[in-house]
Amino acid sequence: MNNNKEILKYCPNYYKIVNTDYTEDDIITEKIIKIYENYVCKINSNNLDELNKLKVFDTAINKYIEDNMFRKEMKEKILTLRVKKTGDVLRNIVDSIIDIFENYIMFATRKINISRWI
Repeated sequence: MNNNKEILKYCPNYYKIVNTDYTEDDIITEKIIKIYENYVCKINSNNLDELNKLKVFDTAINKYIEDNMFRKEMKEKILTLRVKKTGDVLRNIVDSIIDIFENYIMFATRKINISRWI
């Protein structure tokens, strides 16, 4: 990883994500964290587009760790994910995860209960 401090500025949740506890049988979470680590290690710190994509990917994986609803949806969609074997497979997977995250943010609605005092 070149310029570690420079890259870690764009992924403030790095240590939280890498040190996340998960059950042994949660293979999907384990693979997603490994993908995250590999992607962070492959980033070119001179390419601004890659750094911006890293920032969004970091936010997406942090959302995966914190939000049970998003985790459930991500696990469902990642099992049906189709990735082209041509080109960089890691970047294709990262792009797909970012797409899932952006669709979730755009279309997710939460049920909000407003309590009334009587």
